[in-house]
Amino acid sequence: MSFAAMAADTGEVNFPALDSSYLKTGDFVGPDHVKRVTPGLNKDQVRRELGNPHFSEGIFNVREWDYAFNFYTGKGNEYVTCQFKVKFDSDNRATSTHWKNPDCEKYVNPPPAEAAPVVEKVLPHRLELDADGLFAFGKSDLGNLDPAGRGKLDDLANRLKQDGVKLSSVVVTGHTDRIGSEEANLALSQARADTIRNYLIRKGVDGRLVRAYGAGKTKPVVQCPGQKLTPQLVQCLQPNRRIEIEIVGEQ
Repeated sequence: MSFAAMAADTGEVNFPALDSSYLKTGDFVGPDHVKRVTPGLNKDQVRRELGNPHFSEGIFNVREWDYAFNFYTGKGNEYVTCQFKVKFDSDNRATSTHWKNPDCEKYVNPPPAEAAPVVEKVLPHRLELDADGLFAFGKSDLGNLDPAGRGKLDDLANRLKQDGVKLSSVVVTGHTDRIGSEEANLALSQARADTIRNYLIRKGVDGRLVRAYGAGKTKPVVQCPGQKLTPQLVQCLQPNRRIEIEIVGEQ
């Protein structure tokens, strides 16, 4: 089912100007995250997939959330920016989703290939690793990569290099909790993603296929009360400190 047909919505759909976003451009997101946003989800569930809206329209007492996403076109590093809207009802449940440019839907739901080969087995498309199980707290360099974390990455690299695997892309995204400044968290998440990328390349994964991004604290999966830095707050926010690895390939 196409996104345009996900739910009936006869109201007028208007999109904000792209430069009114705090990002001033789009944010990279895995297409599977967008695909999982369907009518009936509540706002917390939508936020878990897409993060907070990218425009200053509010979060809790509004009926529309707007996003701007970047999608790779498949031509080198070329990408396009697409605006995406989620509409909600009075109970904060999603009722419909909309693209400003309908052509953008193909990056989430690509049309079937004319002569698609029969695929017997597909690689795991998404892995999520606990950053606390990979790095020392607040660290990002290879020297602070936990031995158990190295083992998980070694296993992943071996799976990606095994005979018969046709790897298309590996996208590594780092996430942090909200402790610290936005700039520091963005830098930490990027540095951790770069370390994971470089480690996979050292283990023999084709570097041309591996990209790394830092999302900072913009896409939390849990919310915790309190602002004072305490062991309890650090522990509560632990799920937000993570590495997501999205894999496209066949075997």
